[in-house]
Amino acid sequence: MIHLKPAACVLSILLAASAAAMAQEPNEKQTAPGPRSKDGKKLFGTMEALRVARVFSPRLSPDGSRIAYLVAENKMEKDKPWKSVTQLWMAPTNGPASASRQYTRCEESVSDVRWSPDGKLLGFLMNVGDEKDKKQQVWFMYVDGGEPWQVTKHKSGVRSFEFSPDGKTLLLVATEPESENQEKRAKNKDDAEVVDHDLKMARLWTWDIASSQEKQMTNGDFTASDPRWSPDGTHITFTSNPTPRQDDGSLQTAWVLDVASGKQRKLAETADFTHTARWSADGKWIAYLVSRGAPFNQTTLFVTSAAGGKERKLTNGFELNAGDPVWGADGKDVYFSSNSRESVEIFAADVASGTVRQLTERPGAISLSEISANGQTAMGTWSDPEHPAEVFRSDLKFGGIQPVTNHNAWLAEYALGGTEVAKWKSSKDGMEIDGIVTKPVDFDASRKYPFLLNPHGGPTGASLLTFNSTEQILAANGYLLLEPNFRGSTGRGERFASANQNDWGNGDYKDDMSGVQAMVDKGWADAERLGAFGWSYGGYMTLWIDTQTDKFKAISPGAGLPDLYSMYSQTDIHRYMTMFFDMKAPWDNFQEYWDHSPMKYVENVKTPTMILHGQADTRVPIPQAEEFYRALYERHVPVEYVVYPRENHGFVEPRHIQDRWQRYLVFFGKYLNNPAKTEPKDAVERLSKDLP
Repeated sequence: MIHLKPAACVLSILLAASAAAMAQEPNEKQTAPGPRSKDGKKLFGTMEALRVARVFSPRLSPDGSRIAYLVAENKMEKDKPWKSVTQLWMAPTNGPASASRQYTRCEESVSDVRWSPDGKLLGFLMNVGDEKDKKQQVWFMYVDGGEPWQVTKHKSGVRSFEFSPDGKTLLLVATEPESENQEKRAKNKDDAEVVDHDLKMARLWTWDIASSQEKQMTNGDFTASDPRWSPDGTHITFTSNPTPRQDDGSLQTAWVLDVASGKQRKLAETADFTHTARWSADGKWIAYLVSRGAPFNQTTLFVTSAAGGKERKLTNGFELNAGDPVWGADGKDVYFSSNSRESVEIFAADVASGTVRQLTERPGAISLSEISANGQTAMGTWSDPEHPAEVFRSDLKFGGIQPVTNHNAWLAEYALGGTEVAKWKSSKDGMEIDGIVTKPVDFDASRKYPFLLNPHGGPTGASLLTFNSTEQILAANGYLLLEPNFRGSTGRGERFASANQNDWGNGDYKDDMSGVQAMVDKGWADAERLGAFGWSYGGYMTLWIDTQTDKFKAISPGAGLPDLYSMYSQTDIHRYMTMFFDMKAPWDNFQEYWDHSPMKYVENVKTPTMILHGQADTRVPIPQAEEFYRALYERHVPVEYVVYPRENHGFVEPRHIQDRWQRYLVFFGKYLNNPAKTEPKDAVERLSKDLP
């Protein structure tokens, strides 16, 4: 066994402070009082947003007494690159939130936490190796003390793992290691790549813990993921995709593998896509999800005999998407979470009748992770607009949920903007649209406020009633914010989710603009101080708004796609785009792609515009931003264009994340006449110099 040096990563049961105590440390270092609300509470700025701990991936111990989970926090040291680091924490299932303890203090982030079947060990993934050659491997640590140690040495690294039911074997997802010749060529930089050739397929492997011997379990023309052992350890379910390309991510097939013989069979004979297979506790049944490919088509829940046989649909009459299935201990119900309007709720499907009942009804997002072996306790994570995600426990009636953790207790010292759901009629066809309104701190209904429209990305997605740092930064700085769930959003069934096919920039645009007008008519939004910003499809929508109306004083598209023709060949999700345009590529459907491209109408733009984009974006590559910027620059439209090195579609570097927030405050602060309140004067002055 290779032991990690204590200085790099140590078990810290005795030394770690409670989550609540840890949360108070930064406050003690503050020397000057910051801005306050009318009731004396602090205002939430970008530094506070970076301080928020992100809690996720809870795992219940085999005896149900403890929960292991992950916490990501930003490490912000002076004169050093800031970075996010994820550590392992533990909490008693029935104890107070103050009893949670930090278990690792590693320089590298840990992920993919798993309990050994006997509950004595915790396994997780962590990087090993030099900076240029880091690979994830499985590490173990004793629950009751000691240092973690490296277990696997798979040459290409490990993507995920599972303990076998007897605890003697690990099931790994990993690619095949490179040959000596491939390594030699790479070392000599003889590394020309042929596009769409020699793709690195993920395989299933077993790793014998005692002998450190590995065995490849799958091969063939597919890439594997999401493996699960049967309760008796004789079979494995997994999901395959034809390639690891993002564009093939929805082309899934669930399989059952016989461990002894290596033979595999499809879980269900269907033309639809199957995935996320989960065994019942007795091993007799397998629940799984079925999708029809298009992102706006409903995902349904099925069950089939583990021995093979006719499958049965469990979500009859249910219009929403089924989430990952979680079996009840007695096998009578399969539980799952689903997006319902602006919330995420928990539902249960009766295995015998195939009917669904809703178990929770509360504003926010409650995501179910596991149910204890005795069937008494459910646990997962929950969030609402005033609370970032925390671990919860509940009985299976879900009459009330009990928090297990409280990593952001310090937020009680801050004034937060109130949040509610608004509804209005669309000017397109009178359809009812809803969305989330976040009010400014110290909101007064008799006043009009600077207003920001923020369409969500996707478009197959939704704005939810969860804690949102961007919302709270803007609320602290005096903005009224609307996040519309326009047609094409999830949470209202398949018909609504597919209502924007061949219609980008028409119905959804009118849905959004009708929401803006509703806020103006309500007397909350100042019609003379309107702004808009968005990311990804929200970036597309703000680019479209920029070309269609002069009602806004300032607009900031982020990671947006103004030219759908060129976007199709540049992106990594070609198939996804065709689903919105008659299942055709742009060269077979030119007019549709061009008519829905903001670039077609770029001559209309007069509004000051701030374009933001990650330089390494593979989803919406940076030439998309370059096109729009160049057009505005040469047409002498006030424009600022900010590029973030190393960032892909979703930002990960804390300094870049803060810079984006601060630029919103400075940009909209100028054009909506609303100076930033929460940010340091030197930062505001520095960014103001870049304004168009």
